[in-house]
Amino acid sequence: MNPEQGRAVTDNRLENDMRYLTFALTKGRLARKTMALLEEIGIFCEEMRDPDTRKLIFVNEDLKLKFFLAKGPDVPTYVEYGAADIGVVGEDTIMEEGRKIYEVLDLGFGRCRMCVAGPKEAQKLLNGQEQIRVATKYPKIARDYFNDQKNQTVEIIKLNGSIELAPIVGLAEVIVDIVETGSTLKENGLTVLEEVCPLSARVVVNPVSMRMENARITKLLNDMNEALNK
Repeated sequence: MNPEQGRAVTDNRLENDMRYLTFALTKGRLARKTMALLEEIGIFCEEMRDPDTRKLIFVNEDLKLKFFLAKGPDVPTYVEYGAADIGVVGEDTIMEEGRKIYEVLDLGFGRCRMCVAGPKEAQKLLNGQEQIRVATKYPKIARDYFNDQKNQTVEIIKLNGSIELAPIVGLAEVIVDIVETGSTLKENGLTVLEEVCPLSARVVVNPVSMRMENARITKLLNDMNEALNK
């Protein structure tokens, strides 16, 4: 075996030994936008194009990549425990879940705002002088905002459905929720009273994966960032 053949065999063995990098993508619009971005940098997964597939794991064998879809709140969990090396999820979920993961890239899409909303007359209740009830899907974010930033004592009521209903039926004085256009609030006689923070989709990485696969993950992130800034 000549030196060139020896190098070729070694390269093939290294490629075969390369572990898969696994992505956890938030189902729906974020997953579609993420895959479109990945395709811009030459990463494709044909299996994900089949609308009738019942597969749960999608594979790009050539690049040693795996993908799966999950509900937003589950993505940081998969990443923290190493079931996924990389995740794409809304910043609201990252803030609410508080998982031990690295937030490494702002993708810029999925932009919206976390806001305090309610009827206009509720504005006077946000002066920090009295306890109010706050309905939300995001109890940690709401508690941190009112307690740490506003120094206002609140009773947090966790809901899972239409948060806008809470002030209408008298369950809570205000709500903390994601606002995109504000049309749903307006249709129900509510308005944005305060902005908690802006939000967008983020890439998160498992800390161990970042150490073990630093070169591959860093190149991937750099390529994604370059595509975003074209």
